[in-house]
Amino acid sequence: MVLKAFFPTCCASADSGLLVGRWVPEQRSAVILAVVHFPFIPIQVKELLAQVQKTSQVQVAVLGTWCHRQQEPEESLGHFLEGLGAIFSHDPWLQLCRERGTRFWSCKATYRQVSDTPATEDQVMLIFYDQRKLLLSWLHPPAVLPGCQGGETTPSTGGLADIFDTVARSEVLFRNDQFVEVPVRLSHWQSEGVEASILVELAKRASGPVCWLLTSLLSLLSAASACRLWKLWPLSFIRSKLSTCEQLQHRLKHLSLIFSTEKAQSPMQLMRKANMLVSVLLDVVLGLLLLSWLHSNNRIGQLANALVPVADHVAEELQHLLQWLMGAPAGLKMNRALDQVLGRFFLYHIHLWISYIHLMSPFIEHILWHVGLSACLGLTVALSILSDIIALLTFHIYCFYVYGARLYCLKIYGLSSLWRLFRGKKWNVLRQRVDSCSYDLDQLFIGTLLFTILVFLLPTTALYYLVFTLLRLLVITVQGLIRLLVDLINSLPLYSLGLRLCRPYRLAAGVKFRVLEQEAGRPLRLLMQINPLPYGHVVRTYRLPSCGCHPKHSWGSLCRKLFFGELIYPWRQREDKQD
Repeated sequence: MVLKAFFPTCCASADSGLLVGRWVPEQRSAVILAVVHFPFIPIQVKELLAQVQKTSQVQVAVLGTWCHRQQEPEESLGHFLEGLGAIFSHDPWLQLCRERGTRFWSCKATYRQVSDTPATEDQVMLIFYDQRKLLLSWLHPPAVLPGCQGGETTPSTGGLADIFDTVARSEVLFRNDQFVEVPVRLSHWQSEGVEASILVELAKRASGPVCWLLTSLLSLLSAASACRLWKLWPLSFIRSKLSTCEQLQHRLKHLSLIFSTEKAQSPMQLMRKANMLVSVLLDVVLGLLLLSWLHSNNRIGQLANALVPVADHVAEELQHLLQWLMGAPAGLKMNRALDQVLGRFFLYHIHLWISYIHLMSPFIEHILWHVGLSACLGLTVALSILSDIIALLTFHIYCFYVYGARLYCLKIYGLSSLWRLFRGKKWNVLRQRVDSCSYDLDQLFIGTLLFTILVFLLPTTALYYLVFTLLRLLVITVQGLIRLLVDLINSLPLYSLGLRLCRPYRLAAGVKFRVLEQEAGRPLRLLMQINPLPYGHVVRTYRLPSCGCHPKHSWGSLCRKLFFGELIYPWRQREDKQD
């Protein structure tokens, strides 16, 4: 039978000694974690292994012996190492040896002799792995694993998970201080020890009180935002319509999770915290850059001075558009009476809007200054405020759209109802279906008159509805682009993408093997390398929940609403995105 021995590359040049690791019987694999060097006392080695087992819950044991003959010229050393099997008994007992002056290795796996049965020996497959990369990486579950690429050998996920889990949970074995004498000398990826840093230790000790203080402040803010006063009708309505309130509440949840004193229970939670922290930091940095740009060269004053002329220009263009509609637009014959009524009605609204803008003009610079100051809370907050300002500045366009949509919808449903009257049908409200119905002569006469009136008035109403719907869609498109940028900053897993770019082995999708030696009479030697998770899978796996609302209707449903005159605002519904 074939036995797989996973050997760390950092121990290939280590002195002779004992192989310490874990035996995985389901996979018939031996995961070697370290090499114990001479001189040592057996009882101290057993105490060390018992301490590691208690801390890491990994069944660590002495699996065999390691002989490096390039550094140990004595021929009797091999016989001495073979005799250690009587002290540290384990089945199978591995004997790895690197021959002197050559690149060849010899590997044996023997079992203890039982009564008259001779000792058996297995064929060993030696697999080298980078212990540091395997310790720092996280093997993703099958739900997020991409398909195997051509030419790569990927073993079962369960076997890989055992190997990764063994190395990750045995981290306590690698924690050695460089300046502390230990009774047992080991060789592993951190054999030189961990050199302590005063700054790191101070940061660790200060992080606890700082996180506790920030968590308390954020709890007070959360309690204030959940006060019943905000649930009263005017405040609750305004809060539900403003993007700024949604973004502030979303960032408050992020900060509460980041500065929580609870320890992350899984790599996924730890990665989520890191992604949130990087997202908040990037948001604040971009906001500070925007703040510095706005307050340099008096750009806020320039924007305030340009805002009123732009609003006047937009109102003037709307007046020209209404005057064009009140005439003969594109040569169409409109109902003059209805056309004049609608045109003067909308012109009066534009007049009110211009008066409102000029009334607010002395305060515009102060408003923009405070809006620019809010950028220190993050670029997403500033963009949310910009979206709300656009909604307020285009409120007259929204009113025009609502008026036109209501008139158009009323006529469409009126025509459909009268069309059923001609066919001897009616809509049954209780059963929600169309039933047959008999009408007398007076009802048919009145229905014919109303149908004729609505048909001849429909083109005028439809033209106004079409124009103001296009203007409303333009405003919604601009707000949608701003909302998309905010959601991108909120949900993009920047830390995971940076980790994938700089340390691709940290996000493992699987492994591949490269053949190092394959000769007759020699053990097969392979090098195990980590396959990183593709960028697309990184984004889908670690994407953060966004505060934005998801589209409620499909494009077909949206077109149906536009055709029948149903309001498309708000055309997004609020949903809590699950991880």
